[in-house]
Amino acid sequence: MSLQKYSYRFLFIMIISTFNLMSYGQVVYSTKYSSDANVKVYVTKYKSDADLVVYKTQYKSDADGNNGIWYFTEYQSDAKKKIYFTDYKSDAELVIYFTEYKSDAGWQNKSKQQTMY
Repeated sequence: MSLQKYSYRFLFIMIISTFNLMSYGQVVYSTKYSSDANVKVYVTKYKSDADLVVYKTQYKSDADGNNGIWYFTEYQSDAKKKIYFTDYKSDAELVIYFTEYKSDAGWQNKSKQQTMY
C-alpha cells in the first residue's frame, strides 16, 4: 500500500475514535421540570436500594462511559442526558445512590443500564 492510503486509514481511525469518546460520556444536566428530562431519577439513602451508584466528578474528562461517573454541567446543550430528580421512588425510572468514592461507582441493576445510553 502507498503512504497516502495509510494516511487516509489513520485519519479515518482517528475520526471514529474521537466520535466514540464523545458519545459515551455521562455528562448530565439537572432540569427543573420532569417534562424536560430524558430520565427521572430518585436518590436513595441506601446503596443497597440503588440501581446505579454514582460518583460526581469535578472534571468532564473523567465522565467516560456508562459506569456511574457523572459530570454535572451548567448548560443543557452540553449534556448527554437531562435528568430530573423526583421526590418519590415510584415516579423514578432510575434509583441512584451518591458515593464519595470513585471506585464504588457502577451498576448494581444491569437491566436499567440502557436508561443512561
